[in-house]
Amino acid sequence: MTTLRVGVLALQGDVREHAALLAELGAEVAPVRRPEELATVGGLVIPGGESTVIDKLSRTFGLQEPIRTAIADGMPVLGTCAGLIMLSNTLVDGIEGQETFGGLDVLTRRNAFGRQTESFEAELDVPEFGGDPVHAAFIRGPVVESVGPAATTLAALPDGRVVAVEQGDLLGISFHPEISGEPRFHQRFLDRVAARG
Repeated sequence: MTTLRVGVLALQGDVREHAALLAELGAEVAPVRRPEELATVGGLVIPGGESTVIDKLSRTFGLQEPIRTAIADGMPVLGTCAGLIMLSNTLVDGIEGQETFGGLDVLTRRNAFGRQTESFEAELDVPEFGGDPVHAAFIRGPVVESVGPAATTLAALPDGRVVAVEQGDLLGISFHPEISGEPRFHQRFLDRVAARG
């Protein structure tokens, strides 16, 4: 069986945690900081961190357009927390000049849950997974305020706020499965990478 080679965008954020979880699931993981590194992987994880910093650094390192092209060409991408922000087509509260990679037909609010001190954990029902609920850790996470016709809701909080969406081979979630040790989103991402060969 061929080992899947996937990348973690390593400009800023919780890169190591994603790399460790992906390696546990059997993937070969490469940090991606430059376009030539992106070209060597079959899928990309955009980690949590600061979306404004990821945006600026992606432009500085010449990665913004290559990532946009990869998304348009169908590369599977998993975005967590800031990664969801970066995959969103539209932001409610982006700072002036902030850009995203886009790809997900959603409208997202960046700091929907307040400050880091207001972080919380919750059990989420994800019907696509069946079985046990997902234990989700929210740390200054975004929330999807509206889901366009091209995207699908995977999970929402009990109050109805959408926190996980999918569109084709793109997967965006508000929380941090790499911190709580929840492997099913990363496995879903790897399954998409494998399906593309």
